[in-house]
Amino acid sequence: MVTTPSTMLPLQTEAPDFSLQDAVTGATVSLADLKGSALVVMFICNHCPFVIHIRDEIGRLVNDYQKRRVAFVAINSNSLQTHPQDGPDKMKELAQDVRWSFPFLFDSTQEVAKAYRAACTPDFYLFDAKRRLVYRGQLDDSRPNNGIPLTGKDLRAAIDAVLAGKAVASEQMPSLGCNIKWTPGNEPDYFG
Repeated sequence: MVTTPSTMLPLQTEAPDFSLQDAVTGATVSLADLKGSALVVMFICNHCPFVIHIRDEIGRLVNDYQKRRVAFVAINSNSLQTHPQDGPDKMKELAQDVRWSFPFLFDSTQEVAKAYRAACTPDFYLFDAKRRLVYRGQLDDSRPNNGIPLTGKDLRAAIDAVLAGKAVASEQMPSLGCNIKWTPGNEPDYFG
């Protein structure tokens, strides 16, 4: 299985704005709609084995922290040309099957992924109440078939620090996963 690491967007970057359609509700969701003491932005998709591996932990994490005023949003930027199985209809089906309670947005132009310098699925970004980036990287050390228990410890520790008003540890490990499936000719320039 080929893996792609996060690009590790610089800490303190202001959350790039977006306005995308939620595949589940059909509503348009923007950055300003996501209220809370912290915000987790996840780049995920349906078919990636790395995302499939963590789907249940994403649900647990969201259930644990939404009640503590942490906002969550997932964005799928995979190309419909190359990966129609990741399209909005399948996104809605997945979100309903696993009972996710957060917006699952479709980035059809891939411009939002580029604004976040997203590279892989999954790719996690944590912003504080001022929407400044304080964590980017992995959920935890667990990967498909590596035998390490799935706990979400890295992202959970970062969220806990933000909620406690403490600094997030500066040593952060990139996420690893499938590369975002770019529409041919639309690949970003931040890999070179």
